Amino acid sequence: MPILVDTGVLLGAIDADDAAHTRCAALLDVHAPGLPVPVTVIAEAAWQLENNVGVEAEAALLDSVIAGELTVVDITAADYVRAVELIRRYADLGLGLVDASAIAIAERLNVTTIATLDRRDFTDVRPAHRDAFELVP
Repeated sequence: MPILVDTGVLLGAIDADDAAHTRCAALLDVHAPGLPVPVTVIAEAAWQLENNVGVEAEAALLDSVIAGELTVVDITAADYVRAVELIRRYADLGLGLVDASAIAIAERLNVTTIATLDRRDFTDVRPAHRDAFELVP
């Protein structure tokens, strides 16, 4: 199963001024096309790009979806249930819907590797299907 992509990697890959730009862009280039990205991550990344980088950066993200470089993974009712469990269990982390839904989707798809710059949440949370996630880059 391919890696699941989190928000920070998308932001880093698209924003040339981001400190992690080279690492993130290279990771996406190596693993494209079709990298799975939760719909919640797409929404969060689009909002952050529009507000912090500009409309063209947001459009570039959406162009990646249209071109098939990224595959949007919808969140199911069961994913929402699991996300709520995670949000409550890891309340001390402030784990929000985006990260909790990414974990729930990774569990459902049996994904073991997360492309993320968020080491805290994805290191501290214990997924149901393995001891820990492998994190890249």
